[in-house]
This record gives sequence, structure tokens and C-alpha cells, in this order.
Amino acid sequence: MAAAAAAAVHDWGKGGDAALNRRSRQLTHTHARAHDDFFHLERARVPTMDHQELEEGVEKVKLLGIWSSPYVVKVMWALSIKGVEYDYIEEDLRNKSNLFLECNPVHKKVPVLIYQGKPIAESDVILEFIDDVWKDSGYRILPEDPYERAMARFWSKFGLDKLSPPIWKWFTTQGKEQEDAYEAAMEQLLVLEKVLDEKKFFGGERIGFVDLSLGSLSYVIPIYEDITGVRLITSDKFPRLSAWMEGFLGLPLVKEHLPPLDKLRPSCATSHC
Repeated sequence: MAAAAAAAVHDWGKGGDAALNRRSRQLTHTHARAHDDFFHLERARVPTMDHQELEEGVEKVKLLGIWSSPYVVKVMWALSIKGVEYDYIEEDLRNKSNLFLECNPVHKKVPVLIYQGKPIAESDVILEFIDDVWKDSGYRILPEDPYERAMARFWSKFGLDKLSPPIWKWFTTQGKEQEDAYEAAMEQLLVLEKVLDEKKFFGGERIGFVDLSLGSLSYVIPIYEDITGVRLITSDKFPRLSAWMEGFLGLPLVKEHLPPLDKLRPSCATSHC
């Protein structure tokens, strides 16, 4: 594994979008169609952003991102769940646009959501914002119960702070350092295995905040495994996580926004995923 990979994208990688073959141009995604068979509920008839645009002074939602970012992908998942129409704008992080720098001058990272002319940064913050703004969509990403909401935030942060670093280190190092990172990752994966328990998803019978936050595991880890030749998650060691990954990846809404793996895999192999 090239040591230079450590200088590449952190955690699960950098930014992404579903319409990867149309990179570097603005796109409009329409996701107002029903997914009732997946959500197991009657979707509320709320105005899409296209209808809201007819109201004076209301701007269409915009999402700034880069094609390979799982953080951008999970925002797309959330927008699709809520049935929100939006314009996607592909960014070049080596030559950042003025719009992007104006919207996120502090961290200068994707994703950035622009709602009614106001920017929101950080993917999990954006997920909560989407859930609150379109709370009448008929689908809640975060639980209603305050305790359950707190636990969802906790496990999302656990994935970012405790699980992501050792997995990335395992992928980008060699020798003893890689072995230690592997053991650390296995330890944290075991914690998630127990948290998942007998549930289909972390959100229960349908995906929720934790599933969206950790969803990139379902497609990034297999790529890392292919490149390193080492299996991290197997059905023998982690039967629940394995079933979760398979079930999550099998959802039409999820598959719709996955970056093309045939493009992402060689990018990862050259330390650019």
C-alpha cells in the first residue's frame, strides 16, 4: 500500500455524487417519486421544491460536492428520502469556485447545502437540517424520542471518531502499523455488531440517521478489502453487519446515488479515493 495514500482523502474518502459521468457541470435531480414499498409508509403529499420555487423569493436547493465523497452521497440519500428536488454542482477542490469559498470559508470542505440562499456545512449537520426543514414529508430520519435521537447522534459520531480512523490507517499503512490498525478496526466493528443486534437497520425496519451516516461502509470497505487482499468484515465474524451492508446496498434509493465502483476502485488504488 502506498504510503502516499495517507495524504489522500481522510476517513471514508472525499466527497461524491450519484451522477458521476456528468462531472463538472450543474445537474438537477428529481427525487419526488414514491418509495413506499421501501419505507413501509404512506408518503405525505408535501410540495416539492419545484412547487415551492413558484412562490416569490424562494430559491431552489443547491448541493455542492465532489463525485467521490461519501459525505455528499449521504446528503443525497437524505434529500431523496424527503423527496426534495435540488441542483447539484460539482466542485473542483483544487480550484475552488467563488460560490464554494463564500459558502464554506471556514473548513472549505464538501458537502455544502444551500437553502433559500443560506449555506449549511458538515454532512451530519446537513442531515439534521434536512430532517427538520422537511419534517412533514412523512419520513423522519432522526427518531422522535429525545433519548433515541441522542443515541443516533452518539453512534454516528462513534463511526466518525472511533471506527473511521483505524480503517483508514489499516488501508494506508503497512507492517506492524497496519496490523495494529486492523485489530483496532475489528474491535470497533464488534461494538457496532452488538449495537445492531437483531435489527435490520440501525434505524430499525427502515434506514435512519445512523444508517445514512455509516452507509459508506457498505461500499468503501469492500473496495479496501479488494485492494489490500484482506477481509475486514466477513459473515462469520460479523453476521449482523454483513447482513446490514447487503440490505443497505440493496435499497434502490441507496444504489441510485452510489459512485460507480469501477471508477472509484482504481481511484482508491492510486490514493485518490
